Amino acid sequence: MTIFDTLFFNVFKHYKPTKKQKANSIALYYISTLQCSLLLLAGIFASAFFNEMNSISFSSESAWMLYVVLCIVIIFRNWIQYTGKKRKVLNAKLNSNKTTDLYNINLLWFLLAVSIALPLAMLNVI
Repeated sequence: MTIFDTLFFNVFKHYKPTKKQKANSIALYYISTLQCSLLLLAGIFASAFFNEMNSISFSSESAWMLYVVLCIVIIFRNWIQYTGKKRKVLNAKLNSNKTTDLYNINLLWFLLAVSIALPLAMLNVI
């Protein structure tokens, strides 16, 4: 299991008792947003690196188009992975572990806020 699987199931388990129908959707939006913001951060670092190296790279429009396409792929992959039978298999693997890592939900939402704020701050700098 990856760290993203662990984060998904932490959010899912937190919201499952109170919001039975929406717990999977909330966790799915959480993990997709987190992965897309980390992708944006990696893209910004790569763009800054290539600009410092005076390397010819993508145009700004091409980079944004690539980012949007990759975000759509991430959302679709997460939707396939975390709904249905595969989620049940991952949930069974997580439940079979005796040492489950349960993170504080406030820490998880803070992680998401930081992962969104950091790329936005880096965009303003570059």
